[in-house]
Amino acid sequence: MAFDSFFDTVLGPLINYNLLLGVISIAFIVSLVMTLVYKWMTDQHLMKSLKEDIKSHQKEAKNHKNNPSKMMEINKLAMEKNMQYMMHSMKPTLITFIPIIIIFGWMSSNLALMPLYPTMDFNVKMQFEPAVSGTVQLNLPSVIYAADESINGSYFRMIENGQAAWKLSGNKEGEYVLDFSVDGKKYSKEILVTTKQKYKAPISKINDGTVKTIETEHKPLKILNLFGWKLGWLGTYILSSILFSMSMRKLLKLH
Repeated sequence: MAFDSFFDTVLGPLINYNLLLGVISIAFIVSLVMTLVYKWMTDQHLMKSLKEDIKSHQKEAKNHKNNPSKMMEINKLAMEKNMQYMMHSMKPTLITFIPIIIIFGWMSSNLALMPLYPTMDFNVKMQFEPAVSGTVQLNLPSVIYAADESINGSYFRMIENGQAAWKLSGNKEGEYVLDFSVDGKKYSKEILVTTKQKYKAPISKINDGTVKTIETEHKPLKILNLFGWKLGWLGTYILSSILFSMSMRKLLKLH
């Protein structure tokens, strides 16, 4: 996709230079853009006035705890002001929503899992329909070999409990294709062996009546260790984004 290529070029170097710093930098850039859009698209004098009115109504309502009808009347006014505040806040949110979703899609596709590093063992698994039995033939490129066997090139696995699995390893960076043969049918799975933070989609859905899926098993990627609490890209991004957004809004005195 065009967006993937764009983000690979613009954000890829940040991620590959330093994974944690890259995610924090993306959170900073997005938070900065969202904060500036919010500032430019909202009437801050109006937002301040609405906030003050809401606080005033809430304080006034507390003084009428013994008068339920009066308290409800005041709370209704506070809710109306709060609704106006939310409506004005919604405009910049709608403007930035689609770009953020696109960025999140790219991050989810590139930062959720560990890549297949050279010489690192990884598992490939095929899931079959319940009625399928027999053997599967796997043909390997010359630089991909069986990590648990001395056999290279072409070898077989029995289908057991609806699946067949292999432990493989690649000794050279590059994009490769694994070729499978089952009951005269041909299947393939693309893999990427690399030192960069990038990988092919781990699961290929087939569902042709014989094979359900072909999966390359990746380990989950953890980016930040926060006092023993290990966070992936999303947790790291959310934590960084909250801190940046709060700081920027306070610095710019936004309401």
